[in-house]
Amino acid sequence: MIVGLGNPGPRYSRTRHNLGFMTVEAFAAEHGGRFRRSRFGQVAELDFGWVLKPQTYMNRSGEAVGPFLRYHRMGPDSLVVVADDLDLPFGTLRIRRAGSSGGHNGLNSIIAALGTNAFGRVRLGISRPPAAIDVIDWVLMPFTEVEVHRLAEVIDRAVKALDTLCNDGIEAAMNRFNG
Repeated sequence: MIVGLGNPGPRYSRTRHNLGFMTVEAFAAEHGGRFRRSRFGQVAELDFGWVLKPQTYMNRSGEAVGPFLRYHRMGPDSLVVVADDLDLPFGTLRIRRAGSSGGHNGLNSIIAALGTNAFGRVRLGISRPPAAIDVIDWVLMPFTEVEVHRLAEVIDRAVKALDTLCNDGIEAAMNRFNG
């Protein structure tokens, strides 16, 4: 199961905090998946599993992910979360088998709902804001013009990382895409 983190609605659709949503939308589209509404959020069923976009808002993502996993009788080891990361330069990918939330509230919510941090994650760098901009405002802002020009490339690379992860495992994806 792959979960992209973001906030629902057009107001947030092209913001940094929705990079997880943008990535899983591209991934599902590449595999012929279409999102449909479910009680857990927007779900696309692919040949090899599900892709979920929780509609609970970022900070409450665990309220959708935990019940989805329990309903489908899957453990946290079946989960990969795609999320933005302030501590990585824009466009950088970091894949991990497990780990802390790094202060990311969406990951905090999932960790709390599952009672473990032992699930895969693909973190996508959005960089820290300039000194004059608050972090909350930064993540909810649209990408800059310079970032927009690189966004398709960043998402394409993340989709390729997810393909590798699904086909060859997380270790292969980490070896190929980290750094």
